Amino acid sequence: MSNEKNETILSKWDELKVLMESLELDVNKNAHGNKSAGVRVRKGLRLLKTMSSEFIKASIASDKE
Repeated sequence: MSNEKNETILSKWDELKVLMESLELDVNKNAHGNKSAGVRVRKGLRLLKTMSSEFIKASIASDKE
């Protein structure tokens, strides 16, 4: 596996972790009744789903090489 592929996978993983960490504050706000925070969380979760798919595709592509 090439170094470039490793960096791509690690970079995508770091992006996923940062997004999850950023959602945590809004999840807590939403749990305490902040409706706007709930909207932000749902938007972030949709983005997380998209980013997760990209991570999976990159991982599969690197495994095939």
